[in-house]
Amino acid sequence: MHLLKTYLMATIAAIFWGANFNLARPVIAEMGPYVAGASRYVLAALAMMLIVWLRHTALSLTHWKAYLTLGVVGVFGFNLFFFLGMETSSAINGALIMALNPLLTAILGYWMLGDRPSTQQWIAFPVGIAGVAIVVLGAGAQLQIAVGDIYILTAAVNWALYNVLVKKMMPKQVSGIANTTGIMTFGAMALSTAALWHGDPVVIPTFHAGAALLTMSLGGGVLAYLFWNASIAHLGPSKAAIFMNLVPVTTMLIAAIQHTPPSHAQWIGAILVISAVTFSSVSLSKKA
Repeated sequence: MHLLKTYLMATIAAIFWGANFNLARPVIAEMGPYVAGASRYVLAALAMMLIVWLRHTALSLTHWKAYLTLGVVGVFGFNLFFFLGMETSSAINGALIMALNPLLTAILGYWMLGDRPSTQQWIAFPVGIAGVAIVVLGAGAQLQIAVGDIYILTAAVNWALYNVLVKKMMPKQVSGIANTTGIMTFGAMALSTAALWHGDPVVIPTFHAGAALLTMSLGGGVLAYLFWNASIAHLGPSKAAIFMNLVPVTTMLIAAIQHTPPSHAQWIGAILVISAVTFSSVSLSKKA
């Protein structure tokens, strides 16, 4: 694959993921976090099934245990806490907390798989944590942590755990599209079960919220996932991780356009988090 095309796909994936934080608020306002999460991945799973059918890709449930585990952690766990968090957390706070994900993945990989983090990652982790702490606490005198920020941090841990489990559990002999479809399907089923258990009514969104939900499902779900997987295959995870810095940048730019520019604390936190992730990723790329 041409290098420019690979860079473009990684950039588009990161932009879609950054926009998710801005798009989530109108969706949650109308549908609630449980129905919003279920609706997003029911649509994404249906789109993936259509892609599988059009490409005549074999889809087998032989690996259903792996798909169930990855779907519960990476789709259900991440999205449920993401939407719960975005009820009260700001888009910028959410994006900056999630920007810690490469470093969280490295720590969990060390704990679960024995993949020892590099010296650069050990240095970067406390710097990134400090940046998130400034964002969450607001750099003010009152040290208060919003419940939404805690939910987003829980979502980030779920996604980091998913990244580690993918390395351990993802079926190697199955196509990426088939694996993605299986994971999204089980995740959508888990989210739908949670929405039914919670008892929230199914809501037909307005055009504005519906367009945001569709963008999150097809753009931030299907296209971003496929583009990101293709980028990792050609760049490797360490080089691809650098593009994740575009996630909070995208969120901050959209927030500024929507007349909610970053605060001073968010700017300081963003500089620390992005610097930490870049330092860690660039060092890993050179080592690789």
